[in-house]
Amino acid sequence: MISRRGFLKIGATALCASGAMPPLAAAQEKKRIPIGLQLYSVRRECKKDLVQTVEAVARMGYDAVEFAGYYGRDAKALRKLLDDNGLKCCGSHIGVGSFVGDNLARTIDFHKTLGNRFLICPGLPRKYRASRQAWLDTAKLFDETAAKLKPHGLRCGYHNHSVEFKPLGGEMPWDTFFGNTSKDVVMQLDVGNCMGGGGDPVAILKKYPGRAATLHCKESGGGGVVGAGKAPWKEILALCAAAGGTEWYIVEFGGSPHGVFECARRSLENLRKMSG
Repeated sequence: MISRRGFLKIGATALCASGAMPPLAAAQEKKRIPIGLQLYSVRRECKKDLVQTVEAVARMGYDAVEFAGYYGRDAKALRKLLDDNGLKCCGSHIGVGSFVGDNLARTIDFHKTLGNRFLICPGLPRKYRASRQAWLDTAKLFDETAAKLKPHGLRCGYHNHSVEFKPLGGEMPWDTFFGNTSKDVVMQLDVGNCMGGGGDPVAILKKYPGRAATLHCKESGGGGVVGAGKAPWKEILALCAAAGGTEWYIVEFGGSPHGVFECARRSLENLRKMSG
């Protein structure tokens, strides 16, 4: 005779031994990566009416937004806008100057109020990227910044355009930068920009496992709609889910013949289907 608890324990052990997995455990094994929208995609609409634009993004079913400018609002007002619409902040694009000197303390206060953990630099002035040595110096700055942000629960990172995949000083700047920064520095790979510069997003994700905490889901072609162009999303999303350390997928596009809200809607729908 065995107790009910003993019976359940034996059953669970047998399942593990046979390689089977209970349905609940299987569901927990595959965690859904939430999806945000980079508001640069709808920048004209934000400039015209930020509140209505954010409301529209929430109605589509997005989990979050990533900022690229604040349209005259302070951190408290932006946080309230997100809270009122059931949205989170999955990042913000800010200039490298925000990490320098006294600016850093103000940057930390702003983003802690906003509820944003990811402080992403979307590009660099020429002096930070003019040579391989400049890239090495920039990598050191980001490493030092990451160490200062860590006690506050914040992370800094870098987002590419196309120049990062053009050889400079015998090496791609992308490798110069991420090969000389710690894993605390976020690799925000922009898929479309990477492909536009001749880079291979699949190879990059394999080379830098655990670095892509946020991924910019920008399409290569297809009218800007994620899943309608040439990007190898099956391989990209599989790598992000398995070894990328990815916490957010972020849709972005520069414009679309379908209209920006329709492009955002279709991209979200396709990305959900492809990511399971």
